[in-house]
Amino acid sequence: MTTAELMQRKLSKLNPESLEILDDSGQHAGHEGARGGGHYRLTIVSPQFAGQPVQRRHRMIYEALGPMMKSEIHALSIQAYAPGEI
Repeated sequence: MTTAELMQRKLSKLNPESLEILDDSGQHAGHEGARGGGHYRLTIVSPQFAGQPVQRRHRMIYEALGPMMKSEIHALSIQAYAPGEI
């Protein structure tokens, strides 16, 4: 299972209506931190984000991903929306 697939599995607990994970790790080859995990872009739409500030939405994502944030994921760009926001 790839890191992106594992991320998708873990984020499923947020009941996303849509979820897109792009692996940008190849663009960071040779960058010092690239050895310690990948670089990813996440766009997620979940009803659980309704009424939540951006910081709380990000915290919910970090909690769902758990230890991956300290190992498999070096950098994560997040776009987190509630339904109807985009």
